[in-house]
Amino acid sequence: MTEPARLHVSAKFPALLEQIDTLGESIDAAADRAEELGRPAGEITEALLAAGVIRAGLPHNLGGDEFSPRQLMRTIEQISYHDAAIGWTMLALQMMTGTTAAYLGAVAAADLFPDVAAGEHALLSGHGTRPGRAVPVQGGFLVSGNWQFASGMALATHIHSAIKVEGTGEPRVLAMPKSEVTLVDNWDVLGLRATSSIDYHCTDVYVPETHTYPATTMLPANGGAIYRVGLVNMAAIVHTGWALGVGRRLLDELKSYAASKSGTRGAAVDTAQFHAEFANAEAKMRAAGAWALQVWRDDERTLDAGELLSTEQQTLLRLALNHATWTAQEIGETVHRWAATTAIRRGPIDRFLRDLRTGSQHITSGPVVLQNCGKWLSGAQPGARWEFLDLVP
Repeated sequence: MTEPARLHVSAKFPALLEQIDTLGESIDAAADRAEELGRPAGEITEALLAAGVIRAGLPHNLGGDEFSPRQLMRTIEQISYHDAAIGWTMLALQMMTGTTAAYLGAVAAADLFPDVAAGEHALLSGHGTRPGRAVPVQGGFLVSGNWQFASGMALATHIHSAIKVEGTGEPRVLAMPKSEVTLVDNWDVLGLRATSSIDYHCTDVYVPETHTYPATTMLPANGGAIYRVGLVNMAAIVHTGWALGVGRRLLDELKSYAASKSGTRGAAVDTAQFHAEFANAEAKMRAAGAWALQVWRDDERTLDAGELLSTEQQTLLRLALNHATWTAQEIGETVHRWAATTAIRRGPIDRFLRDLRTGSQHITSGPVVLQNCGKWLSGAQPGARWEFLDLVP
């Protein structure tokens, strides 16, 4: 019996964080243009891809850098600190491309990931819930469906979508060329405007079975221990990083605002109340980040030992994501309250607040997931296990 792969920790992590920070001013400068375009500015995308942001999530045996969970979290946190919409776009592309590379077999890997180290690989966007229909045919499936919220679609070459196999009800995930679907340009929102999170649909498109995988799998065909967390938990890693990056940026923006207003006539930021609320917000933000890293440090030990995460561990990583997201939202309320009219004029505070309100609506941080976490932790549903975002007997 082959010994399970150990956790891979990439030596390229510090250099990538440094490159992201070097791009920080350029990312900030392009933010308004990105909102107008509805997608990241081309030069920013090219720079982040060249730096290896997507490669960080790809299996090492295919030529990727295969960052550890905490390394991936910190990477997305750093990008999101500079621009929440860019961070959201990159987390979607990184997670969907990385999991596709990990869970598809040799035939699809050769097709979609021929030379990862040289940058020759697919980029995937799409939607992993509300599955489409897959009718079994010789060698594959005829797929039909309507999907929403395909973040990063403007940059993608291929589609990642959930499907349910007719007759068996088996949930699977597919990868197919973007040219096979009809895109619907309907991303008209207040926040995360630059993510091109559009809808798409198709009818009776043939997808080879080799280009699909069981949606609940925790047994990767490529890569190491990180991919044994499964698709949903891979999403939790990067979404947690996003929330921490956005919350930190808003708090830093409030600090800069306070410095600019301090000493002026009637400055609210010179009051004891402001100082107390700022200290409280700082404590909450630091606590959310520290706990998320602690949860994933424990998970990494389990993965490195060749084991799968327990129900308790999967509960805590979901709860850590929920806590990080809604802590960031609470920070946003504090920033909105004290930044006065600056919070409603075009600028970083306004943009990050809008992006945060939109991002916090993601299903992974929703109330049902939180309720399920409570069921497990309170002992109301012992013996249960996680299946996607549901806790089942």
